[in-house]
Amino acid sequence: MLIVHHLNNSRSQRVIWALEELNLPYQIVRYQREPTMMAPPALKKVHPLGKSPVVEDNGLILAESGAILEYLQETYDPTSLLRPESPGEKLACRFWLHYAEGSLMPLLMMKLVFSSLGKKPVPWVLRPMGKALGQGVQKAWLNKQLVTHADYIENHLAQSAWFAGDTFSIADIQMSFPVMALLARGGMRDLEHTQAWYQRIQGRPAFQRAIEQGGPFEIPGA
Repeated sequence: MLIVHHLNNSRSQRVIWALEELNLPYQIVRYQREPTMMAPPALKKVHPLGKSPVVEDNGLILAESGAILEYLQETYDPTSLLRPESPGEKLACRFWLHYAEGSLMPLLMMKLVFSSLGKKPVPWVLRPMGKALGQGVQKAWLNKQLVTHADYIENHLAQSAWFAGDTFSIADIQMSFPVMALLARGGMRDLEHTQAWYQRIQGRPAFQRAIEQGGPFEIPGA
């Protein structure tokens, strides 16, 4: 039995979705975020980094969303439900699988941090300075970077229904969290093809079952 250590409103939602797509049996161990939005200390008993997702399978302890999704596809997907067959689509799948956390999510995390510098838990005496600093960094650099990435994603999805091409894959599962964060935090408008892709993933029965299993899902800080 696969065990998913699931933190509410986190990347582990993607793992539950992949398991539902593959129709695999699994057990969820649930954790709730602290008031600070950090993961609880109990997760460190499962993996030293104390973050989610973590998956247990036959004595293996697996962390990192992309690595977990690749493991599930390679181990439990003999008919390639979540992997394209053509060389070009395989390469695209690999690119977006790594782009999600390697390029896009760091910017979105910075957006969350810099947007929070004028709020608790920053001491009240420092909040005006923190707010000014956060707004300055966003205006001068960060927001421009996010626009570049949003345009890149939008132009890609204008040419294909899914991130790897014509085939739904683990790339779409991996990209779901950062795209949702981009739409929630980025202040973007007129991303017609990105919004259409988002509607398509929400319509997938496995996505809907994953929400039922994992619980209500919101992007932290949105």
